[in-house]
Amino acid sequence: MKPNVLDVSGLTKHFTLGGGLFGRKKGVVQAVSDVSFSVAGGETLAIVGESGCGKSTTGRALLRLLEPTSGSVKLDGEEVTGLSPGRLQALRRNMQMVFQDPFGSLNPRMTVRETLMEPLLLHNVATGKRAHEATARLLETVGLAAHHADRYPHEFSGGQRQRICIARAIATRPRLIVCDEPVSALDVSVQAQVVNLLQDLQREFGMAYVFISHDLSVVRHIADRVAVMYLGRVVEEAPAAQLFADPRHPYTRALIEAAPRPVPGLRIAAEPPKGEAPSALNPGPGCAFAPRCPLATDLCRTTRPALEPAGAAGRVACHHSETAAGLSVAEAPPQSPQLAARLAVMARARAAQASGTPA
Repeated sequence: MKPNVLDVSGLTKHFTLGGGLFGRKKGVVQAVSDVSFSVAGGETLAIVGESGCGKSTTGRALLRLLEPTSGSVKLDGEEVTGLSPGRLQALRRNMQMVFQDPFGSLNPRMTVRETLMEPLLLHNVATGKRAHEATARLLETVGLAAHHADRYPHEFSGGQRQRICIARAIATRPRLIVCDEPVSALDVSVQAQVVNLLQDLQREFGMAYVFISHDLSVVRHIADRVAVMYLGRVVEEAPAAQLFADPRHPYTRALIEAAPRPVPGLRIAAEPPKGEAPSALNPGPGCAFAPRCPLATDLCRTTRPALEPAGAAGRVACHHSETAAGLSVAEAPPQSPQLAARLAVMARARAAQASGTPA
């Protein structure tokens, strides 16, 4: 068992709403509340959930791109949340991020060479001729050519720009990379190539990933473990195979059943959850999913369930997890045509990389 690279305990991020009469506080948005998990070296933890559930805020708070309201984040045992600016900058060598929008995260006025050399120089990884050589190697590592270094971001396709962002993230050989929806802005064939690249880099360098996504087919392929978030809280966490085969939380089950199935004539027996989610300004005392949950009781509406062990190696926050575990999941065939196509593209991309042909 590899030691943990990342340990998160009680991570909380609240946003204060102002603008009331005389600038008074109008309320507090509870974006992330009491999130705890750990990630071992070489492991991928996926965070999934609906838009607005707090998964991207969690990713940014891990790296202190957003300052946490409270909680603990430790990287290789060192507390991140209380570090001075100088020490935090030094620690950023070991924790990097790949953003959803590759064009928005690249400076349009900087060449690729300048973009990739910036972290090398900032963290004293390489200087002078060695920095130029390292830049060429980084481009080749992510499937681009060394002569691409003198081009600008607008001269590349979306997939190529994301490869550049990945090259920038791995430039300092970090211990942890937070991938915030890294393939959602790309088409299906390019998604597969980028996911394949991330997996190859992880095997080569042993980095830990926190992979934020809403695409369950991608998560099912890349993740070792999955944490499901709902209204700012983790409601279930388990190894990927266990979670997809035996979901213990009704919300996790609803996510799996709502995933698109590109099979003509296939229909889902289960109905999607009805009702509205509570406001993040006032989620109430009970389970936040209770207004939409078919298993909800008065206990669910008045008492928030704790995240407790469930299954072989999972955790779930549900008063009726045993009942939920007994229900069948309306699943697609083991491998849908769409996923089969993605995996085939991944295999071709890996073969192309092995032969030295840029994808």
